Amino acid sequence: MLTIRREDPDDAAAIAAVHIRSWQAGYAGIMPDEVLHRLNPAAWAQRRRDLGTADPAHPFTTLLAEVDGAIAGFATFGPYRNNQDRDDLDPAYGEILAMYVEPARWGTGTGRALLAAARAGLTERGWTEYRLWVLTDNVRARRFYERAGLSLDGAESVYRLPLSGGRDPVLLREARYTARLDQ
Repeated sequence: MLTIRREDPDDAAAIAAVHIRSWQAGYAGIMPDEVLHRLNPAAWAQRRRDLGTADPAHPFTTLLAEVDGAIAGFATFGPYRNNQDRDDLDPAYGEILAMYVEPARWGTGTGRALLAAARAGLTERGWTEYRLWVLTDNVRARRFYERAGLSLDGAESVYRLPLSGGRDPVLLREARYTARLDQ
């Protein structure tokens, strides 16, 4: 049975594992294999702990989808980040910063349940509109968000993906989607 709950500090390792598997499956052919293969679950778990979204006072909230006690996905939402900067928040809009589902759970309704829960959380916090960023080449995610009622709003950005060895980063185009919460 699928349940949605708020992140707990002890969930960092399990969230990081889902996050990495989702990147490796979802970004295959979009991001260089060398980047996807070097992802470090321990480092990502520590980054989650450092981010602190499990703290109820944090401006961002992470919700988890669980199936039979195992984390199957997560969504993080909060105020909109101007220029995707966590230190420059625009309280006029909500944002879904991250949404990742265990690849084995794609197409099972887990993503839809997480998105619905994140939208409810945004609404509870008073927002009437929300935004999110998607890699332009991530066709699967774009279809998912479009079916969920989000639309491109014309804003674009570039995600700078660092490479090892001091090489120039890979530049990945992103598109912004938006939707109303009060409809």
